[in-house]
Amino acid sequence: MNDEQNILNHYNLTNAFPTTWPEEKDDSDDSEEEKAAKKGIRRSKSRYSALERSGSDGRRSLVPGSQKLRDGQEALVQKDEADPLGASDSVVRGLRQRGLPVEEDSRLRNRFLLSSTTFSPNLYLSQVHSGASSLQLLHGLEFLSRSIDQKSASLKVLVESNFERFVRAKTTIDNVYAEMRSQGAEPEPDKSPRTHHRGASRGSTHYRNISGQGPKIPEKGIHKPLPSDKKKNALIKDSEYGVQGIKAPLIEVAVKAEEIWGPALGGRERENNLKAVLDSVERAHYVLQVDQAISECIKRKDYDRLVEEYTRARKYTEEARNIAGNATRDRIRLTDSQIHRIVIIGRMWTEVEDRISNFKRDVWHRLTNVHNNSLASQGKAAPDDHMALISILLELGTEDNPIWIWLLSRYDYLKTKIVATFERSRVEIEVLRRRLANADPPNVQTAVVYLKCPGGKDSLEARRDTDTPSVVELWDLIYTAMHNLLSIRGGVLGEVLEFWDRTQNFIDGKAQKTLPTGIDGRSREHHRFSQHGVKTLQKGAAELVSMLQDDVFSFFAEPPIEDISALYSPLPDTPNSPTPVTPQSATLSPFAHQDSRFKFDRNHPAPASPRRGESWEEFAFWPPYANSLGGVQYLEKLLTLVGSSAGEMLAMRPVASGNSLSDKLRTLVTVTRERCTRAVCAAWGRDAEMCKNLEDWSKASDQPELTNMPSRLSVLESTVLAGMQKVLYIPEAAVPKSGSGGIVSPPPAKLVQMVKSQFITSLYKALSGMVENAERSKPDSNNAEVSEVGDLSTLGSDKGSIDGNSKNIRKLLTLSNLAALQNNVVPSLISQFEINFSLPLTEESKTIRDALSQISDRLFSSYTQPTANRLSKIVHDGISASDWLPSTARPSTVRPYVYEALLLLVHVHTEVSTTAPQLTNQVLSHLLEQLSSAFLSAFKQRSRYPLAGLMQATLDVEFVAQTMSQYTTKKASDIQSEIYIQLDQGTTPDASKKLQGELPEMRQVLKRLREGTKSEFLCFKREKRVQS
Repeated sequence: MNDEQNILNHYNLTNAFPTTWPEEKDDSDDSEEEKAAKKGIRRSKSRYSALERSGSDGRRSLVPGSQKLRDGQEALVQKDEADPLGASDSVVRGLRQRGLPVEEDSRLRNRFLLSSTTFSPNLYLSQVHSGASSLQLLHGLEFLSRSIDQKSASLKVLVESNFERFVRAKTTIDNVYAEMRSQGAEPEPDKSPRTHHRGASRGSTHYRNISGQGPKIPEKGIHKPLPSDKKKNALIKDSEYGVQGIKAPLIEVAVKAEEIWGPALGGRERENNLKAVLDSVERAHYVLQVDQAISECIKRKDYDRLVEEYTRARKYTEEARNIAGNATRDRIRLTDSQIHRIVIIGRMWTEVEDRISNFKRDVWHRLTNVHNNSLASQGKAAPDDHMALISILLELGTEDNPIWIWLLSRYDYLKTKIVATFERSRVEIEVLRRRLANADPPNVQTAVVYLKCPGGKDSLEARRDTDTPSVVELWDLIYTAMHNLLSIRGGVLGEVLEFWDRTQNFIDGKAQKTLPTGIDGRSREHHRFSQHGVKTLQKGAAELVSMLQDDVFSFFAEPPIEDISALYSPLPDTPNSPTPVTPQSATLSPFAHQDSRFKFDRNHPAPASPRRGESWEEFAFWPPYANSLGGVQYLEKLLTLVGSSAGEMLAMRPVASGNSLSDKLRTLVTVTRERCTRAVCAAWGRDAEMCKNLEDWSKASDQPELTNMPSRLSVLESTVLAGMQKVLYIPEAAVPKSGSGGIVSPPPAKLVQMVKSQFITSLYKALSGMVENAERSKPDSNNAEVSEVGDLSTLGSDKGSIDGNSKNIRKLLTLSNLAALQNNVVPSLISQFEINFSLPLTEESKTIRDALSQISDRLFSSYTQPTANRLSKIVHDGISASDWLPSTARPSTVRPYVYEALLLLVHVHTEVSTTAPQLTNQVLSHLLEQLSSAFLSAFKQRSRYPLAGLMQATLDVEFVAQTMSQYTTKKASDIQSEIYIQLDQGTTPDASKKLQGELPEMRQVLKRLREGTKSEFLCFKREKRVQS
């Protein structure tokens, strides 16, 4: 009760729990006269009331605005003072910086000054040291304890050394006051009638000389004013009862005294208060250590211990709430120790909340940027990084759902990455495409070298050497761009599929099984998604798939872009804005690199795409001047990538449930396949026109009778057919994923018909080119030009090269090649087409065989006809000559024209057998028929044959027939029979009978002639088979 009464006296209160502000507090600055004047009361006062002071009156007169206490004492408060905890040298300056009106409101200022009796420790700590940590408060407490001990000692010494001085001063003041009360007072008026004179009273006979003035003359009476100095010190109303002269100095002295002695005189009470605070702090030191423990846990990344310390801090906070709540409920006063504990816990909780808030902000930032951080470190983020961060936030408690925020940030990141990756790749592809289109097209010889590459090369080398380096570079860039976008391993699509898998796990509740529920289960609500949230996530995943579909569709279905201004813009910087407590979406730098090939400025822009009417100008995915070999190989991989990725996207639940997006994915594959087929067919047609340049007149190593042309054409057509089959059917992507229902539909009939038409056309062009090569007056000297290509020139050369300058040799080789095509290559290619595309080519096969036969016959005739004409002329000239008839009755030799004709056949035999041995029988048999026809025609020109002429004709014909017996055909035999009939018709029966008698002799002559010409015509002798 004493403590309570002391508090009531100290704060001038009547109730320990006041509900309103006391009115006397508002009037504490008014003087008694002012209060009376306000109330209209006139109080009677003694004439010396100005000198009758109390402690409170003096205080009020000295320090305006001071509060009057119940015991009548007032405190002299300094205007400013140093921080008692040693934090700064000015309390008022710190409060002024915080925006408190301490300059205008003295009461408010006094509550923060330790020298004031209205000092409030709670308010002082909450305002002056609101940002101080527990460690700083402990240091301040030590500083305050030392200050108290120092001031207590100095106060004791001060009182002991000045006590006698105080006593003497008090005695002197009382004497002076008594003397001043009697000095300068007016004498009592004399009531007896007097005229204009009043004598001096006895009480005024004592005068002092002041400032060298003599005593006043009493005879002057009251009508003469007193001297100024004496009147000023007189205790009268006019001089404010003798204090007018010293009023101002006294006020200054009082203020100085209050400033000097006020803290010392009020130190005991403050000392007790501070000791009570110190005791409370010492008892609650474990509470103050919570913040330090949490800080260390954050530094060590010991999140388990962090959660334990945070839980402990919440328990202390609940304890403080319970103390205050119980006191309010029971209407009881809090003890000082309870108040101090509540303040300490509140201070601790404020610091803990600030530290946890900062830590949450950092976790939010890391959670929404976990993908960006993995890119910056050039590594893949660990799959559980986000789960660890989500677990921390759920454990500590948060209003926002960290699972939802992470999914949204991941969605925004993928959305930005899709746009950035595709747009950048598209512009880079267009830049290289334009650069290639503006360059000079490769010459025919260079292009042909790459068309020869599949022959004798393995698949890896063939893929790298199918086209020029600049074309292959663009192909690689296109495939890399699509791979980065559509690959499920390392591509954007893979991240989208991973995003949906994790989203589906959260929707199904599988991923939440390992997540905490937070303090008191407050984070359990974040473990579930609403139906609207689930639909939003499904819609977001479908939107990502739709973006990928639209990008790929526009790349393959639309013509090349015109705007490449993205290359002129500087690379955007990654924003480093501070992350809010509730984070938004993460940002992505769209371009992670800048290749020197794609650096342009506005002063030197990339060249525009030329317009020459080429078929590849409408395709953004086809390199200019690319051939069909490289096209089918790269487009096969691209379509496999597109088909597989479309199947993966179609298998996603949000896509499978939406018919429109499923149809768009199927349309993507269909349209991409059609566009790729058109591009390959256009390049196939150009390559077919250059197939004639595949002929370099070099012998095939395995078939010397052929050149490399048939095998090169076969490999070229076979490779393109195999590639077209994969382009049309996309076999590696045709297998449906579970739930996707198949993404690759069978190719439409018109597409297969386009391929068939181009295949047949390419064969016709190749055949036409072969004939053109054979009949050209001069062959293309492409060997020298091919050598300019470089290392690849060795691909089309062979040690068995022959002279292609001879037109007859070219015709023979072409005939041999055509035979190989007709017998092997073309049937094999037709069979391959029928198997690959399940489309019979019965009519086309017959047409091709007929065309081959016609071409072969025409070329065969072109080769043999000049020789046949020469043979006919030799025979006609020899038989029609005047000396053809023998001069003797029995001719013993054949005529010279026969030897000339046979020698011409020997030359043809040599030419054919060394060039195309398989054609020897065909050519010589045909020439024998032509020679026999020439004999028949020449013999018909003579009307009569005598016996000698008949015997000569028989020797000539039989010698040729027996010499060329190896090449005799039925037609040649029939013609020889007709010759004999013609001879019989031109002679007499008698001559015919005589001829029969000469036949044995003629046989001997023929035998002798053949033996004599055995060496000359040995090439016509049939080779005997060696029996093993």
